[in-house]
Amino acid sequence: MSLLRLLPAALLCLPLIACGDTSSPDKTAGKAVAETAGGVGQTVKEAMDDARREIAEGNIKISADNQPRAEITPQGQLLIGGKPVALDDGQRRQLLDYRGHVVAVAMDGMDVGLAGAKLGANAAGEALKGIFSGDSEGIEKRINAEAAKIEAQAKRICDRMPAMLASQQALAASLPAFKPYATMDQSDVDDCGKDTVVNR
Repeated sequence: MSLLRLLPAALLCLPLIACGDTSSPDKTAGKAVAETAGGVGQTVKEAMDDARREIAEGNIKISADNQPRAEITPQGQLLIGGKPVALDDGQRRQLLDYRGHVVAVAMDGMDVGLAGAKLGANAAGEALKGIFSGDSEGIEKRINAEAAKIEAQAKRICDRMPAMLASQQALAASLPAFKPYATMDQSDVDDCGKDTVVNR
């Protein structure tokens, strides 16, 4: 990741430091950006917390072409077009198992999103520090280290995909009403992560 790519974001932060203590611009810049990043980070975190609660406690919505919307409730009920589908105990367990995989992937995805938002905010601050201190190499290493952590988090999502696919296929075989919504296939597993590598 080149610091040049971070400069546009960093330059947007310059008005925040325009009226600061010009006797120590690097400290002023760092403080202003840190405060802004903290505010942005808190806002994103609060939104993520709300989304987590909704996923954990609400219905999981599933869509498929030319099909009414389906939902899986936290109790393991399948709703299609708002109407419950008759289930036996085994099918309910399979629905809960599949729902668990969907929730886990969604939660991991939000973790990656939150980490990416924090990295973006921190990168702007680090780029400003690099401008004033001249330590662009050290800053780039720190940013790259954080980016590597995000890649590892993203890999966890891909690691979950085979089990999620197996759960979906078992459910589709057991519950014909769910079959049209079983749109995930092996290519989703094989392609996972190919477009999520952070450029450095």
